[in-house]
Amino acid sequence: MPVSATKTLRVAVLADSDTRWKWGALTANRIAPENSDIRLDGYLLRGRATPTARQLEEVGVRADALHEVTAVQFLHAMREEPYDVLVLALVGGGVQAMLHGLGRVWQDGPDGRPKRPVVVTGYVGVVYEKLADGLLLRHGADLVLANSRQDADRFRAVYEGVGADAGSVTEVALPFLGGAAHPGEGEHDPYTVVFAAQPSVPESRKDRTYLLNRLIEHARRHPEREVLLKLRSKPGEHTTHIEELPYQKLAQRFDPPSNFRLVYGHMGEVLDRTDLLVTISSTAALESLHRRIPTVVLTDLGVREALGNHHFVGSGCLASWDQLDAGHRPVPDEEWVSRQGVATGGSYATAFDAARERVAELLDRPGGLPPLAPYYTSVTAPGYLPGLLARHHLGPDGTPLPGAPAADKEPGPVRQIVRRAARGAYRHGVQRVAPVVRRMGEL
Repeated sequence: MPVSATKTLRVAVLADSDTRWKWGALTANRIAPENSDIRLDGYLLRGRATPTARQLEEVGVRADALHEVTAVQFLHAMREEPYDVLVLALVGGGVQAMLHGLGRVWQDGPDGRPKRPVVVTGYVGVVYEKLADGLLLRHGADLVLANSRQDADRFRAVYEGVGADAGSVTEVALPFLGGAAHPGEGEHDPYTVVFAAQPSVPESRKDRTYLLNRLIEHARRHPEREVLLKLRSKPGEHTTHIEELPYQKLAQRFDPPSNFRLVYGHMGEVLDRTDLLVTISSTAALESLHRRIPTVVLTDLGVREALGNHHFVGSGCLASWDQLDAGHRPVPDEEWVSRQGVATGGSYATAFDAARERVAELLDRPGGLPPLAPYYTSVTAPGYLPGLLARHHLGPDGTPLPGAPAADKEPGPVRQIVRRAARGAYRHGVQRVAPVVRRMGEL
């Protein structure tokens, strides 16, 4: 492509965890209009799940610049920096707070319209809980991305059901699907079984110990296989969800066979050598299905909304460890897989066409874009919205509250040390103190 045909597209991604940074950065690249040369600036929202350097390296997504910011500091940056596209890769409450804060930052220009970027948001994976709550908190963005045809239908139904504009809902797919298709039975040596662990599912020590024991027993039953426990984070690190009982610590009480190992790293690289993917309800199951790797969603602990595996009803992937030990191999239902945005037939390359065209259309809109218009306002949710905004040091009208962290300077060395100590204390409380307190409460 001739250099003269390319246009530099300035894109900002605001993320609050390693997983959402991965989703946001990859999404930004997927939806960029054709003939765009992207400059990607990453902003990591300061909090309990701010990614560590190791986590960012594992994600493997690079940015031209990367900043750790508070919400108020980010809003200040958005006032000063001229971006074309902004991806909000946050929890629902964070998205809503930023939409209102940005609405104040991007004040009307001389022509009555704010000069602002296209604002995009969505979900990092399977949407199996808090559908209405999460969706309405994301309303107001120019594009609300749905990772599948099923999600797009559900999203529009929720918005239309409350009288909100559903035009922002745009069907795409998960941006991190890809990789080589599974070569077929008997091609890998040794045969590799991978259990994709999740930070918060299941929660109890009893259930997590049960799963770990069954995985280790599977390794003992099949010494010719390599059995891997794929972990999301190391103790002390946080991901999108809090992990109070890391499998690493539970594994210290076992004496596993030599063919059992704990592994970290990029999920795609682990899937390159996977012959059977086992999980409770991880998005890794969709990555695996995309590659046509035999995939099992466990039923050992029941099929329950609290576990998220109810989302896979009808997939053909539900099975138990007893069935796996006996040699069962699942066969996915092709219609179900297709509705989940898992394009096994080669259509994945076009999954982002509609979003790409929509972004290009908005960028070229005469007179600029209209003001952001979230469904939640002081009129529609006067008892809910102020609390959401206050968590990010914003007032009911989206302006920074008195005493909010300064937006024009970095914290000094002392504050940085105090902040690191506070974050360490928080994680210690979550992983050690809180479980003890809960157990005492159960006595």
